[in-house]
Amino acid sequence: MSHYKSNLRDIEFNLFEFHKVQDYSTKAYEGMDENTMRDILSEIERLAREEYSAAYEDQDRIPLKLVDGEVELPESVKAAGRAFMEGGWDRLGLPAELGGIEAPPSLVWGVSEMLLAANTTVQFYTGGSLFARVLFEEGTEEQQELAKTWVEAGWGGTMVLTEPDAGSDVGAGTTKAYDQGDGSWHIEGVKRFITSGEHDMTENIVHLVLARPEGAGPGTKGLSLFVVPKYMVNDDGSLGPRNGVFATNVEKKMGLKGSTTCELTFGADEPAVGYLVGDKHDGIRQMFRVIEYARMLIGTKAMGTLSTGYLNALEYAQERKQGADLTQATDKTAPRVEIIRHPDVRRMLMTQKAHAEGMRALVLYTAWVQDQARMHPEDDNWERLNDLLLPLVKGYSSEKAFELLSMSLQVFGGAGYTQDFPMEQYMRDARIDTIYEGTTGIQALDLFFRKISRDQGATLASLAAQIVEFIKGGEDADVLADERVLLGEMLDDTQAHLGSMVEHLLASIGGQPDEIYKVGLQTSHLLESMAETVIAWLMLRQAEIVAPKVDEDPFYLGKLESARWFVRHAAPKAALRRATAEAEDGRLMEMPVGAF
Repeated sequence: MSHYKSNLRDIEFNLFEFHKVQDYSTKAYEGMDENTMRDILSEIERLAREEYSAAYEDQDRIPLKLVDGEVELPESVKAAGRAFMEGGWDRLGLPAELGGIEAPPSLVWGVSEMLLAANTTVQFYTGGSLFARVLFEEGTEEQQELAKTWVEAGWGGTMVLTEPDAGSDVGAGTTKAYDQGDGSWHIEGVKRFITSGEHDMTENIVHLVLARPEGAGPGTKGLSLFVVPKYMVNDDGSLGPRNGVFATNVEKKMGLKGSTTCELTFGADEPAVGYLVGDKHDGIRQMFRVIEYARMLIGTKAMGTLSTGYLNALEYAQERKQGADLTQATDKTAPRVEIIRHPDVRRMLMTQKAHAEGMRALVLYTAWVQDQARMHPEDDNWERLNDLLLPLVKGYSSEKAFELLSMSLQVFGGAGYTQDFPMEQYMRDARIDTIYEGTTGIQALDLFFRKISRDQGATLASLAAQIVEFIKGGEDADVLADERVLLGEMLDDTQAHLGSMVEHLLASIGGQPDEIYKVGLQTSHLLESMAETVIAWLMLRQAEIVAPKVDEDPFYLGKLESARWFVRHAAPKAALRRATAEAEDGRLMEMPVGAF
């Protein structure tokens, strides 16, 4: 029986009833009409529920071993990967000139949710086409041909940033690149925590590696991006000799145990030959194209995992009988009822439901923004809005999903702590999400210091204006009138929270440098309030659509009630965070380390 339970109905609601992606110009996405997109989603849901789910326990419980620089994956993991690749799904969303199937990002992320939630490990191994796309769009003509070969052959790919001593401080990396004078470079150094750095899912793995050319300056500006294949590639696309990049360790981890997280050593015993991407030194910008996609991916993974966790808990709560109804608690002869009849269980279930649907709304709204950016490249406001939303998608979804997966497990009671149900594995596999691709603290700093400050808050102000317009748009008999008021209060509290941080920032610039600490102490709280304000806005917009239809389908009633629940419970938290930010005195930063 499959562990994975999709919410395909809600994915389709977001795409077709809320964002109406079926109305996009056929010129932009030839052949992607509504029936085709629904067929794709249906087939992916089957693949996730069957082949991907069938490998979920194996990837966790069959140990991976590094032997002579090679790792052999469980057969079920490779079978799931083959099913994905043979279906051509690795090409969904790629440009046609790269051999892809043109599709809007919103559809691609709807597909990704199901695959990532069913088996993240398999999806990691089959994600090489993402890296090939970056090489195709950033590379030289020769590298573009390599990218086409890469996609055609279905090779794996990696992003190689982190080093043992540098960690998240990417600019502190010491891996070196030496120009050989013939268009090739020799890469020397050690990288750590490289996802899918070694495996036998594909016959080749192509690494995108940040390294510092000999003589280059310090920090991230001195880094360049190199393409380094595991096996060299001949002019005709066939594989040549083994390159000098080897996995020298595979980490033993808390979760995602079937995903090889590798230490990669470059150029230890023989040269690791690489080629400068685009033949220009622009590494951090080029690599950030991968990083930002990965941040969206991890936020989507987190949301999808919470969704299936909730749906597993919901099913259990409707089957498990325990205790009498609270109205008959003193009657020892009262019949036992399904635990979904108990108020505290219902509270936990609705909390999970509302947040899973809210985070899906956030993810697919961000994907819709990416649709607009793709269709209207002349308008850079869409890219700016996407940039603003990404820290919310990644930072909020990863934090909240792990927190609420604990609640999913709680519904099962002691049974949830065992391997009889997938909950304990969900929690272990989700714990990394707040760390992947920049911790939540890094996302929050990025949000405040880069995404908001970069254009003096203009993009944020434009988004806030849309929220205000919605708040004012209700009719006299609006069933959401109270919730619109609460949304307005959330927006006011979040803007005041931001305002207090800006005051501290300006004070730090104006001669009181320690004031910057007060900003740093509140950035994560700001991210949370911003995310919940945007989610509340999206959920209420969706509730406005479903309100006239609640008698037609319980799904619509559920959407309405989850929106109400979310706003009513999120609004007081935004007010508390505002008060905390306004009262921030920075005292924590004055405390001596010995007092901790």
